[in-house]
Amino acid sequence: MDALGGFACACAGLVLLLLLAAAHRLGLLYQLRHKVDPKSSRHGGELVAEVLRAHGVRCLFALAGGHVSPVLVACEKLGLRVVDTRHEATAVFAADAVARLSGRIGVAVVTAGPGVTNTVTAVKNAQMAESPVLLLGGAAATLQRGRGALQEIDQLSLFKTLCKRRTSVRAVRDIVPALRQAIATAQSGTPGPVFVELPLDVLYPFHVVEKELGQATSPGGLRRSLVHWYLRNYVHNLFAGAWEPRDMTPLPVQVPLATAEQVQQVAELVSRASKPLVLLGSQATLPPTPVEELRAALEALGLPCYLGGMARGLLGKASALHVRQNRRDALRQADLVILAGTVCDFRLSYGRVLSRRSTVVAVNRDRAQLLRNSDVFWKPRLAVQGDAASFLVKLSQSLCGYSCPREWLEGLQEGDRRKEAANREKAAEPASAHLNPLALLHRLDALLPDDCLLVADGGDFVATAAYVVRPRAPLGWLDPGAFGTLGVGGGFALGAKLCRPEAEVWILYGDGSLGYSVMEFDTFVRHKTPVIALVGNDACWSQISREQVALLGSNVACGLEYTDYHAVAEGLGAKGFVVGSDAGEGLDAVLRAAQATCHQGRPVLVNALIGKSDFRQGSISV
Repeated sequence: MDALGGFACACAGLVLLLLLAAAHRLGLLYQLRHKVDPKSSRHGGELVAEVLRAHGVRCLFALAGGHVSPVLVACEKLGLRVVDTRHEATAVFAADAVARLSGRIGVAVVTAGPGVTNTVTAVKNAQMAESPVLLLGGAAATLQRGRGALQEIDQLSLFKTLCKRRTSVRAVRDIVPALRQAIATAQSGTPGPVFVELPLDVLYPFHVVEKELGQATSPGGLRRSLVHWYLRNYVHNLFAGAWEPRDMTPLPVQVPLATAEQVQQVAELVSRASKPLVLLGSQATLPPTPVEELRAALEALGLPCYLGGMARGLLGKASALHVRQNRRDALRQADLVILAGTVCDFRLSYGRVLSRRSTVVAVNRDRAQLLRNSDVFWKPRLAVQGDAASFLVKLSQSLCGYSCPREWLEGLQEGDRRKEAANREKAAEPASAHLNPLALLHRLDALLPDDCLLVADGGDFVATAAYVVRPRAPLGWLDPGAFGTLGVGGGFALGAKLCRPEAEVWILYGDGSLGYSVMEFDTFVRHKTPVIALVGNDACWSQISREQVALLGSNVACGLEYTDYHAVAEGLGAKGFVVGSDAGEGLDAVLRAAQATCHQGRPVLVNALIGKSDFRQGSISV
């Protein structure tokens, strides 16, 4: 009997544990301690809006869809600006620009299925650009998954390799903690995008969800009664504790920092170097160090600098420390190279441009980027996994009174002057037809105001502009980054203008890249965000054509037409100009008219017809 009694007790205990587990899984235990208010008209979109506001979000970008309507409506009611675009990728690009320029999280909201899949390229671009973007995606109700719901796909799998964090919210009460954790993850360490999936049933009010799941009717029969009970319990568990007070303030952001010993080691290397050089990449512009503080530190250090990506403009328009030309030659001569957020990928020929005689110091938040190709083409004396900007600030403080060898800096400056004089001579040459692109870009550079912000979206024309047009100030240049994505222009300009409404925002477009986002002129008009687009129209995918014809003997798929893009802009409500030579109105007159029109509040597109140039002969696009 004792054995049987013990067995019976064990079985009873096991059954009890199974019942408790089932009760927990069904949310019955949680519902005992937390209330549900079936009569409440509140919805999950309100919690999303409150979290975003608590994190300093001022605007978000979206393309409308029923799956996410509660989020958009709630954000509007709380005073957040909702900017709807003509493509979901544009919404993510705009959020990316906001994140880069403001230091806050950038937010895009898209509907389920195709709305989410349309963002994939833009999310990957944000990942490679190390930009903290929060993508909120609608989804079918959790209970309807696998049943053929509208626009239902496995969205989390799409972002497995693209996002630092991806999560699907299962109950209304989970919205706040899920968003707080996602935002902190996006901004910590090496920043990057995160994806939060918000199913229909956590966004809409109780009565709507109850009706949508079809359980408001009276039960009949045992089977229907069980189904009715399950659905009723499911809905009540979704909303249990939904409106209880929760902390919405931002979680701490973790940023890796260099040690004092590492800073001192580099300070000693700098003090002994006769030809030091600093290469700054986009990562150097990341928070928490303000870009003006970084600029002051670089000016105090006095080391010659090459600036790439978002770091362009960091030292202003005409700093004596900013070396713009002949980087390969300078790297061959330098005896100390500091890679501050710069990666040895294709942009530095995988490290092959670094001299084996040089002492190399690499600073990067991401270990994989820090040591990229170091086992093949280069080797750092010191690899610092930490924030580049704060490292340079500390280095400047430790080298107070240091002076860079004058002959080295003057030699680099003289090389710049010779190269830029040669570029001007090239600009004076007549093009085979229409405008010389170098002449066009030199005129643009002469007319740009100090408060301008430049968005780069193109291949050959934009790469030429990088040699000629000088960003005026820190965070005055936006380009896609290492992914080289075409189509960023409309979204980047939209985000930039909303971040800096007083700035004169210019998009430098190739005629090929314009095709991706020209419809966003409708967005610029509707949302009163006047920007200026300068299209280098050479009727060709020239960056591809140049090498394809030379190597393979065919221009197939590279030819375009001298299309009237200015007329397209006019059709969307913007102002269009066309210029094809210095005759008639004159190039300067057209550019000034574009500026005047923009200042009056109207978006502008300048269709600049340009001829062929061999300025970038020998450059490759792979």
